[in-house]
Formats: sequence, C-alpha cells, structure tokens
Amino acid sequence: MSPAPSAPAARPAPPPRTLLLMLLALTSGFGLSNAFRTVAAIMAAPLQADFALSPQQLGLFAAAFHFAFGAMQVFMGIGIDLYGVRRTILAAFPLAIAGAVLSALAPGFGWLALAQVLVGVGCAPAFLVCTVFIARHFAPQRFAAMSGTAMAIGTLGMLFTGTPLAWLVQQWSWRVGFAVLTALAVLAWLWIWRSVHEPAAAPHAPQRESVRQAVARFGTLFTLPHTWGIVVLGAVTYAALIALRGLWLGPMLMQRHGWSLVASGNVALALSVVALAGPVLFGRIDPPDARRRRRWLVACTLAMAALFAALAAGGPSWLDVALMLAVGLLSGFIVLQYADVRAAYPADLTGRAMAVFTMAMFLGVALMQWATGWIATLAAARGGDPYVAVMLAIAAVLAVAALAFRLLPAPPAAALVPAH
Repeated sequence: MSPAPSAPAARPAPPPRTLLLMLLALTSGFGLSNAFRTVAAIMAAPLQADFALSPQQLGLFAAAFHFAFGAMQVFMGIGIDLYGVRRTILAAFPLAIAGAVLSALAPGFGWLALAQVLVGVGCAPAFLVCTVFIARHFAPQRFAAMSGTAMAIGTLGMLFTGTPLAWLVQQWSWRVGFAVLTALAVLAWLWIWRSVHEPAAAPHAPQRESVRQAVARFGTLFTLPHTWGIVVLGAVTYAALIALRGLWLGPMLMQRHGWSLVASGNVALALSVVALAGPVLFGRIDPPDARRRRRWLVACTLAMAALFAALAAGGPSWLDVALMLAVGLLSGFIVLQYADVRAAYPADLTGRAMAVFTMAMFLGVALMQWATGWIATLAAARGGDPYVAVMLAIAAVLAVAALAFRLLPAPPAAALVPAH
C-alpha cells in the first residue's frame, strides 16, 4: 500500500522586494480609483453644456461613484477576509472597466449616473486591499509610513485628472477622457493579475469563517463605543478634500475668476502634486503614542476647517489657489486616521475595521458631494454666491466633526495596538 500523501506545505512568505512590487501593482488600481473619483472637477463644464445639468445634478454625478464605493465596503472587507486580496480586487475591478466604457458611450445623464455607480462598485476594494496587504505583510511600526507611501503613489491618479484630462477634453471631448481611463484601468487589472500572489494558508490554519459569521463579526464593530468617533471623523476629512479637488475647484476658478478649463486643470494638477507629499510627510512623523495621534487629528481637522472658511471669504485668485494647495498638503494627515484605526482593533479585525472606516469615508464623500450641490443650487436661486455657501458648509462640518471626535469615547488603553 502506498503511503498517504502528505499535506501540502504552505507557500513561503515572499521576500520584501516582491512584497513591495505586489503593493505597487495594487496601488495602480487605487490610482485609477483616484482618477475616476476626481473627473467631475474637469468634466463639470462640458457635461453641463452637453446635458444641461444643474449644480445639483453635477453633485449627484460626482456622488454616484462615492455612494456605490462606500456602500460596498462591508462586502469588500468580508471578501478580503474570506477570499484574500487578490481574488477580491480581480473580481470587482472589471465592473469599473465596464462603467468607464458606459460613461464614454452614455447618451444621457441617467446612463452616466448608472455608469458611475458601476465604476464605484468596481473600485470599492482599491485602497482597502492596499491597507490590508500592508497590515498583513509589513511590521506594525511601518504601517503609517507604508500606508502614506501607498496613498502618495495612488494620488498619481489625480494627476491625470488635472492638466492632461483638461487638455484631452478641450481638444476632443469628455468621452475621449473616459475612453483613456478605460484603457488605463484594463492595464491596471492585468498588472494586478500578473503580479499579486498572496502566500497560501498553512495546512493547519483555523477553519475559514462563513459569510454569515463574517457579517456578524462586522456588526460587533458598531457595538464598540470608540467606533463612532472614528466613523464621524472619517466621514468628513477626505470628503472635504474630494469635494474641493473632485468637484468644485474647476467651476469655482472658472466662474469666480474667469479662468479657462486648462488653467483650472493646471491648478488641479498642482494640488494633486502637493497632495502626493502630504501622506508621506504625515506618515513619517506619525507619533508613536496613540492618544497623542488623536490630538493631532483634532488639530489638523480644525486647521482644514479654517482653510475652507478662508476660501469662502474670497479674495484674489492667487490667494484662492494658495488656500487650495494648503488643503492638499494638509490632507495628508488622513493617513494618521488609518493608523488610528490600525491601533484601535485587534489584528483579526483589521480588514473589517478598515472596511468600516473606508465605508464611512466614501459615504461621507458621496453625501458631501450631493449636499454641496444642493447647497449651491439653493444659494444661486436666492441670489447668493454658491461657492461661499459651499465652502462655509464644508468648514462648519469639519469643525463639528472635530468636536465630536474629541468628545466621543476613545479606544480603551488596553485595546490599543502598539505602533512601535
């Protein structure tokens, strides 16, 4: 009788260089996600011309991606925990490609909004897979720095939706812009398919959870009091940046200061370049003490509120541009929010905790895009300056969220995962 076959050995952990190359491939998907979520700043004017859109419809167009993106985070977090980073991103991202194709061919606003929903669902795991991959394969003390670097690399996607996209739209049309994004998304999917291979589970690893068990464990996160402060702040900080960079920057510069589409695209490009440095900077100076980090989060959120209040006040074009660039640089502190989440939950809940935080971020983005579109429409109907109203509303929301984060329960000291 031949001996029974032995259990297969687990695949050894990849060397550090291979892990970095895998992370780089994953960030290509995040870069495309950033590009898709910020197209409205450049495409707003031509879409208004082609489809006679109101500011409220523009806000809905920009929000559709983020509503879908945010709503899918729970399911993407479960998918990552049950099936892994590679399978989840490869299964979801083709929907983004399909949505980009539909966007390029859309005959009307309804089809365009539906296409943005598809893109949002397809991009839903794009940054989540990066953060979970870092949490699983890099040392805890490197989490903030590596996440900041991944955010910076992914922000390169916003560079395309600055001057390059403005030039494409001005030379040809907004449909050509979506066609180019489609091609780039296909290349990103192929890169991830070719490069990302996670280590296999050990033969005697614990039995994988069922979907029902995974959903139940997701629900337990909301029974923890400190989750709510994380969710409240997470819902507004990135939303404020994307409301500016992804929607209002172009229309504000063109209507308030009479700038051209390409000139506005140049500012969007400059803001994106500045935003590249922010996550790296804050990732490097991340304080080792979790409670000190939370104080930094409150202070940075209030500083961002002040910048938006200054934008509402109005001034010469150079001042508005300088304030926009300052928002871009300061927005790098958002990487500290990821570090805060990483420290507040045990390792086996990392994927789901990150998913809850990311869900809050992008549902917040969607709500802010839609709400500011409604505020702009209401202000214009009453003879007011829509950009003053929008910027003041964003400033007020940031200030209230900072206060709520400060007053709501913090993670108990025993629950904090040391950063170093």
